[in-house]
Parts: sequence; C-alpha cells; structure tokens
Amino acid sequence: MKTHRVRTTAANNTAHPLNAWTDLMFKAGEMMTASAQVIGHRTARMAMAGPAPSQRDQHEFDLMSREKIEAVAESAHAMAIRMLGLHQEVAVMAIQHMLSGTANLISVAGSSSLHQSGRRQSKLAHDTLLNSAEAVSQFNASLADVAETGLQPIHARATANAKRLTKL
Repeated sequence: MKTHRVRTTAANNTAHPLNAWTDLMFKAGEMMTASAQVIGHRTARMAMAGPAPSQRDQHEFDLMSREKIEAVAESAHAMAIRMLGLHQEVAVMAIQHMLSGTANLISVAGSSSLHQSGRRQSKLAHDTLLNSAEAVSQFNASLADVAETGLQPIHARATANAKRLTKL
C-alpha cells in the first residue's frame, strides 16, 4: 500500500497544523502496515528455519537487528537537527513579535488624543492575540514536522523491507 502524498513542513502547514498531524498519521499507518508484513514474513521464516537457519536466513536475521539500530540512530540525528532549526525559527519569531509589540507600545505612548490612544491600544491587543495564535499554530505544526522527520528513516526501512520481502 503506497500513498502519494506531498511531504509537508511546518512552513506550509502554519495555517493548518492539523494537516501536518494528519500527514504524520498517514505515514505512521503506512509504516505500521509495512512493519506488520515484514514481521509476519520474518517470523514465518524463523519458524521454518528452525534451529539451523540457512546462510540466507542468518543474513536476513542479522539484517533485522542492524537495520533497527541504524534507523533509530538516523531518526534521533534527524530529529536533533530539526529541533535545532526549530529553535532558530522560534527565536526569529520571538524577535519579530517583540519588535512588533514594541512599535505598537511606542505608538500608544505617542498618542495625541484619547480616541487615538484607544485605537492604538486596540491594534496592540489585536496584533498581540494574532501573533500568539500564529506562534501556537506554527509551533504545533513544527512539532508534527519533528515527529515526521524522526519517523522518516523508520518508515523508509519498513516500506522498503515490505516491498523487498514480498518478492521473495
């Protein structure tokens, strides 16, 4: 079962973080389906091999362990790199929001009338709420992207193994 989905990132899912989580869910489901196929194949192979597996079986059994270790290491590395990028994104956003808020505060302080002050305070409140909602949305999508980044090496191995083992 192969789905053709465009890989999404936090950048294009900021408005709809649910899309990022949905994509992750589909990728996880695809990986679990492939893993079930691989586990079933390898378990049957172990049962048929008995106490004296052939050289080919031994190679396949060794491959199981090695691939898991490699996939986990790649996953951890990819997530660590993505988290570093996320830290940079959050820092940039915080500085942008701080500058925007400061400009709005200066504007309120420079008001020449009560009416003008009220409008500028309203803009300050509106922009602050909008920036907060944007930050939460982007952070939510970014967390899904971190999880998808970590899932990618495991997903790739599971689906490749399922495809390879169905040919045997």
